[in-house]
Amino acid sequence: MGEDKLTIENVGQPGKSYRVDAAKFLAMKTVVLKVLPTEAPGMTVADLIAAVKPHLPEDLFPGGETAGWWVKAVQLDQEAKRVIARAKGSPVRLHRVQDGRG
Repeated sequence: MGEDKLTIENVGQPGKSYRVDAAKFLAMKTVVLKVLPTEAPGMTVADLIAAVKPHLPEDLFPGGETAGWWVKAVQLDQEAKRVIARAKGSPVRLHRVQDGRG
């Protein structure tokens, strides 16, 4: 099962895709969407990384290892899919997009 891959996008490189470990990506995506606020301006990437670490499965992210890389992968993929957005200005601040359904 550890060999399962999925394809993700990068908002900064339209049309380009990457193959990544499915279990790690999906686990991180679930946690990122759980902790990310729906209100702008949202939270900084550093705060997001700190917020996800306590919720990550230890078998995939022992001690929060590589959490920063996976947060960024989820961020860029979900921005490309318009599930999350960044506020204007610096530093980068992220929030979930409310789709108006339901």
